Amino acid sequence: MKTLVPYILALLLVASCNKDGGTDSLPSTPQLLFRSGFEANTYVDEVKEGYQVIRGKDDETGFTWPINILGSNFAGIHRIEDDGGPAIQNFMDTVVGVDGNQTTTLFQRVNYDIGVTQTPYQINNVLENPTELYMSYWMKIDDTSLNGPDNWRAIWEYKTKKYNTSSTDGFRMIAFITTDDNGTAHWLFQGDTNPAEPIWQERNYQVPIPREEWFKVEYYLKWSEDSDGYASMRVNGNLVAEHYGATTNRGDNLDFIILTQVYGNTHPMHQWIDDVEIWSGLPQ
Repeated sequence: MKTLVPYILALLLVASCNKDGGTDSLPSTPQLLFRSGFEANTYVDEVKEGYQVIRGKDDETGFTWPINILGSNFAGIHRIEDDGGPAIQNFMDTVVGVDGNQTTTLFQRVNYDIGVTQTPYQINNVLENPTELYMSYWMKIDDTSLNGPDNWRAIWEYKTKKYNTSSTDGFRMIAFITTDDNGTAHWLFQGDTNPAEPIWQERNYQVPIPREEWFKVEYYLKWSEDSDGYASMRVNGNLVAEHYGATTNRGDNLDFIILTQVYGNTHPMHQWIDDVEIWSGLPQ
């Protein structure tokens, strides 16, 4: 049998070669990059240089805050125009979770706006573009904001490195809950080079927008500057929107990810976040 081993290996190598003489790479199994439900020893640190960093080890999952993926060397809750403190609140809150039991969550609230007041959880200084990326978490939003026409709140996004310095060379992908001229709330998924000039938009009126109840949001991304790129958003397993095509612009590299966001034009607004997961592809 030993004499057959080299022959079998040779056959396997030939079978794996494509017509151009290369080898077909097997698809890699998605890897869990981060998981936490804010349990055990996690906490929100004091404000330092405009950020609050979530720290500690989640003993239930074994992952440690802050999130460290794609070469990032810093992640935290950015307090933007917080009026010296009172405009924004971020803290761990114990509430009834999606399964009806008590759970620790991240509570975020913008009480009022003094310009562009917002409190995103940012994964900054990204050094590696993902091949694929999947992010999910459970969230619950208030039922007091987004009432009336032409209102909006952003809930997730990412930006490339040139987005804030060039109106044509960078790229942003962003998810909103918004209302139209009649005050009807719906989902909006968008890619743009600057806020005033969307490259594409996908609106969804069919998937319900839960208020004061838990719902699961999922984002999936294939990174590309060509037609083989892809992005999708789901809520409670329902497809909200998907985009086939480039997920960056002119080869611009990923800069930072806003995993959660509290930002809009109706105040006050708040939310709870629980059970964060990040994978290097769609979980099996």
